[in-house]
Amino acid sequence: MRTEKQFISKEYVGRLNASPFFIVVDYTGLKVGPVTELRKRLHKAGAEIHVVKNSIFKLAAKEAGVPDIGSLAGQLAVVTGQKDVSSAAKIIKTFSSEFEKPKIKFGFLNNQRLEQKDILSLADLPSIEVLRGKLLGVFQAPASNLVALLNTPASQLARVLQARVEKGE
Repeated sequence: MRTEKQFISKEYVGRLNASPFFIVVDYTGLKVGPVTELRKRLHKAGAEIHVVKNSIFKLAAKEAGVPDIGSLAGQLAVVTGQKDVSSAAKIIKTFSSEFEKPKIKFGFLNNQRLEQKDILSLADLPSIEVLRGKLLGVFQAPASNLVALLNTPASQLARVLQARVEKGE
């Protein structure tokens, strides 16, 4: 392999090792302007997209310890990121619905293969912030109920005493 290809392969290995996930998309027919827009959207979510040569990416994936990714065909790009996979998948899904491209092929999350339907399911999940808020609400509900339960007898007693004071007793 030429030294340029070895350097590019090492770069891809570094990206794959640094990211807990990657999503492979077919960007055939997507022009430069929309690709730039997709890059901007992914950057806001802590992800990035890189066009890859299939043979070099296959070698890089093997070197990074990714299980067999199968055959690769078409013009492929790889989305990687440091944050959650669902936000990147959501951006790709939204972008695909707007521009009809790129097409999601497959992905990996912690060395577990995700098919297109799995990635689309991840895209339908709420964001991590929304999930944290819901979880916090679940944790706070019993505490709120306990406080209300403990305050009820005292507040009832206070209302009875106030009523007696108002009656003049």
